[in-house]
Amino acid sequence: MSLLELDDLHYGYPGQPRLALQGVNLSLPAGVKVALLGRNGSGKSTLILHCNGILQPNRGVVRFAGRTVTYQRAALLELRRQVGVIFQNPDDQLFSASVAQDISFGPLNLGLNQTDTRRRVQAVAELCEITDLLERPTHALSGGEKARVALAGVLAMEPALLIADEVTANLDPWMRRQLFTIFQRLVAQGKTIVLATHDVEFARYWADMVVVMEAGRVIAADTPERIFANQSLMVQTGLGQPWYLPFAHA
Repeated sequence: MSLLELDDLHYGYPGQPRLALQGVNLSLPAGVKVALLGRNGSGKSTLILHCNGILQPNRGVVRFAGRTVTYQRAALLELRRQVGVIFQNPDDQLFSASVAQDISFGPLNLGLNQTDTRRRVQAVAELCEITDLLERPTHALSGGEKARVALAGVLAMEPALLIADEVTANLDPWMRRQLFTIFQRLVAQGKTIVLATHDVEFARYWADMVVVMEAGRVIAADTPERIFANQSLMVQTGLGQPWYLPFAHA
């Protein structure tokens, strides 16, 4: 059974002449690493916002663990506990005075007591290597520190599916490696991870599955080997290919 299914999703932003999603169909199994590729404006971010109910489709259905997503408050709270989203700009997620308070917000909102909340905060702080930051004010953090704190805040909800929208775009190489190390630890725990990225080389060696979007549609979803060997697809989407593939076909 698929963990997440998107069935014929259509969505248009108010005042925009073109639909941002135009009949998206996608099925993601549990326990996989997924790279979501596409040019700016292809619909990646809009698709992500449908995965945990931030946006509601004009037409079509979202299913999580076999159940159709509904948009009542209680159902959305449960969905957002199971599907965590990390945005490209961590400032969009950090709003509490201190790091510990920010990470605590989700578990407390789920109804956990203070003891269990502190236990979760400590566990995700250790995973994300931010225990030394717990008493720091969020506004005083560096960009890389904010990214790890935002990730910890989502992980404190213990989601089954983690979706990250271009989270490494503004980070230096050392900080990107730190984040990818954390993602690898999560995969080892059985989490499903979806990373929206423009980095085809990373997608090639990291992902179990690559999803390609173009003009509001999912136009391909397959193994990295098959996706990147499809030269017509790479030309159509303007994504290019990992640098070694053209030489492999010479």
